[in-house]
Amino acid sequence: MEIGIPKEIKDLEFRVGLTPASVRVCTEAGHQVFIETGAGLGAGFTDEDYIQAKAKILQNAGEVWNCEMIVKVKEPLSSEYQFLKSGQILFTYLHLAADRKLTERLIESGVTAIAYETVELPDHKLPLLTPMSIIAGRLSVQFGARFLERQQGGRGLLLGGVPGVMPGKVMILGGGVVGTEAAKIAVGLGARVQIFDINVDRLAYLETLFGSRVDLLYSNSSAIEAAIVDSDLLVGAVLVPGRRSPVLVTKALVEQMRPGSVIIDVAVDQGGCVETLRSTSHTNPTYVESGVLHYGVPNMPGAVPWTATQALNNSTLSYVLQLANYGSEALEKNPVLAKGLNVKDHFLVHPAVREVFPDLSRVC
Repeated sequence: MEIGIPKEIKDLEFRVGLTPASVRVCTEAGHQVFIETGAGLGAGFTDEDYIQAKAKILQNAGEVWNCEMIVKVKEPLSSEYQFLKSGQILFTYLHLAADRKLTERLIESGVTAIAYETVELPDHKLPLLTPMSIIAGRLSVQFGARFLERQQGGRGLLLGGVPGVMPGKVMILGGGVVGTEAAKIAVGLGARVQIFDINVDRLAYLETLFGSRVDLLYSNSSAIEAAIVDSDLLVGAVLVPGRRSPVLVTKALVEQMRPGSVIIDVAVDQGGCVETLRSTSHTNPTYVESGVLHYGVPNMPGAVPWTATQALNNSTLSYVLQLANYGSEALEKNPVLAKGLNVKDHFLVHPAVREVFPDLSRVC
């Protein structure tokens, strides 16, 4: 199969769909890989690295998008919609629940669109979302600590405190992969940490990880309202696979936070769980509303592309090979991969996304 790797064009997105090592695996399996010139530079991979792996370098995106299968990192942007065509396989992060325009265009184009974030194992784990969730969770506190600095617009607080001065308080909404990784970093810095979740079994598991170092609280509106007033860093880590994230923090609650506090919503690519949070970019990552610094970059792992690209490829490569070997038949052979199917033959097929856009659940 011809596999195309276009350069990512989302703001300051430096990850790339396949590393040279992954390309070599594909070419040794008999497939042809075409990559846009410079696509890997931001992640530390040169065109020469790809040539050594037997990839062919193309000079523009249009040529790359002519391939039978496109492997990306982030969803196609509006300028790339023109390249989508019927019968083509698109394998990337999509997050359609928060993007009606892209959903409509994928349906119209006739592509077979498979989303990394909805590939699902029998135990409901999300193997292609997990590596980026780990990175985003860890970055959320790393970034939060930085934006709490006065020069960055924060209240001038050292998250870990010092002897004689209280450390900062980190409030994490969601105890999944993102929330757990955020808590690890926050605890390591010496912050006071609270995790809120509605899954009692998950809270019990987190107790085995953190013991008394983290307050593990059942999530409801009263508990969130009581805790948010003195929180210095709020991390949104709520995930409902395929669906828009529920709004757990209203504007009224944000107004109760101390001026200079920071909100980082990792769920922004699924709509976010904070009412006042809107999508931002690496170029302009923050804005202030109600005196609180908001961070809503939807591609946080793009800040560490050397690490993130390799971590992603470690999880995606086996599925890329299945699709390259069998085409769309791979979806029939592997029910785990089939869970990732969002759009095929002009149909919106993923159940969770169909619930978000019931009027699009038809042939265009």
